[in-house]
Amino acid sequence: MSVNACQLYKEQLAHYLSIPPQSIFLFWKGRVALYAILKAIGIKEGDEIILPAFTCVVAVNPILYLGAHPVYVDIDPLTYNIDASGIEKKITQKTRVILAQNTFGLAPDLDRLLEVAHKYRVLIIEDCAHGFGGLYQRKPNGTIADASFFSSQWNKPFSTGLGGFAVTKDRRIEEKLQEMEETFTRPSFKDTMALKALLFLRERLTSRLYWPALKTYRWLSKNNLILGSSQGAELQRPDKPEGFEKGFSQTQAKKGIGELGGDKEYAVKGKKNWKIDEVIEHRKKIAGLYKKALLKLGIEPPYEAVYADHAYLKFPLLVKERAQFFQKAEKEKIELGDWFLSPIHPIIKNFELWHYRWGENPIAEKISQHIVNLPNHMKIDEKYVDKVTGFLENNRGNIYTGYKEVLKGNNF
Repeated sequence: MSVNACQLYKEQLAHYLSIPPQSIFLFWKGRVALYAILKAIGIKEGDEIILPAFTCVVAVNPILYLGAHPVYVDIDPLTYNIDASGIEKKITQKTRVILAQNTFGLAPDLDRLLEVAHKYRVLIIEDCAHGFGGLYQRKPNGTIADASFFSSQWNKPFSTGLGGFAVTKDRRIEEKLQEMEETFTRPSFKDTMALKALLFLRERLTSRLYWPALKTYRWLSKNNLILGSSQGAELQRPDKPEGFEKGFSQTQAKKGIGELGGDKEYAVKGKKNWKIDEVIEHRKKIAGLYKKALLKLGIEPPYEAVYADHAYLKFPLLVKERAQFFQKAEKEKIELGDWFLSPIHPIIKNFELWHYRWGENPIAEKISQHIVNLPNHMKIDEKYVDKVTGFLENNRGNIYTGYKEVLKGNNF
């Protein structure tokens, strides 16, 4: 680890989040940061971790790596976040943690979750993989819970290629995270060179190449031929990969510093000067244009909770025949995302390996069969939004008016 680059990166993160730098710990990936937090807490075999049934497999795997059991709770169809009202009936004497996910950039209802956590004396870990830059009750996401973890991988609020970090305000957790940050394996020369190559190629990716590049990248990742967000083994079985406990690199830190973009003074005429703020404001701007387009089509836009400032990492849309919708989008060169294909994205079979029983979380299961994401990253401009809007108009019959239409006829 380069002390200078990593320390400066920590200082920028800390200043942006308004927390001390010593509360931040850097790891190779966000999932490694979650694993480190769970290990620091002392999670052991047989312990239970409550989490939303609308998540990514890489948030479930660290739980299983430690011999603990994931306990899934259905989601609120308005927010796509964990339904706080469903948590208490899932709590047992073995429950140690509630994992509170920021879905697509919208913070969960932490006040309600903290109330339940305090009642049963369990900890809250905030899953901020989607949430950097958003706010809860005017406080930065990830700074309220007992601990939190962030991802800075591809398609996150800002990217270091691969990467993640943990945050905690608990001194006991902090001491153990520091030990793991220092003792985890250092990224190899091969790791950093492969990462540099991927960063170089990704920066030159255009919307026109989106679909072939996406398919190629996922195939290479699945077959362990590149440093993908998810390697093939992680998607096949919840067995901890060799070399999983890995730290952060100078390459990642330097990329992170550039992505955050806070200048040395951290202020210009009393206003923060951050590149990341421009990115988040751009996402919100594009989201606003999509919302106007949807309202004209009689479609309910994504919900914005009064307690949160939605960072809009992804812009969700509910469609009737998703495969058909994707086929038409690819033909017309329209970018679309597929978060989340299932309650444990991107797993579509052998759910029992992840201790999931189909049918227990009907809302998440139903939503996951019909959701897509419209693009709103920095390369999306108003002209591209017009193109997407035209696509939506032409395929209006394949779009639901809102979640109530999706769930209609089901006994929820």
